[in-house]
Amino acid sequence: MADRPGEVVGAAPPVGAGLGSQGPDQGYALKLAERFAGRLVLAAGERSDDALAGCVAVALRRASLFGRAPVVHDLRLALELFGFLGDADADLVAWRRPRFAGAAGHHGYHVRLHLADLVPTETLRLTPDAARAENWRSLLGF
Repeated sequence: MADRPGEVVGAAPPVGAGLGSQGPDQGYALKLAERFAGRLVLAAGERSDDALAGCVAVALRRASLFGRAPVVHDLRLALELFGFLGDADADLVAWRRPRFAGAAGHHGYHVRLHLADLVPTETLRLTPDAARAENWRSLLGF
């Protein structure tokens, strides 16, 4: 029997296409994202709400991988990976712009799922500083 409201006991969560990555206290990632509002480095045509929504999805997948609630380093890794915290390579900006477009919108669920699935598991295990030091193409499996 579950001790806390909403706690799932017994069976493992369902796994499959379109189901996302389950984990505890995932809503906290939205609170963490507020810390980065106004600090993102965006190119013309990019929106901060789309960037944050897409990176929150990646951060939640990382937190789920470690079996815990999201922490600020999960979000920092995603933001570093996609170049939203500094001067991003022009090729990275051209690559990310269409992939993040609409991530925050009403129909952005599949956009966010796709973004989270783009990042290899090995990359999610890195620290944010290690991700900043690497080439984005290798981190995304190109």
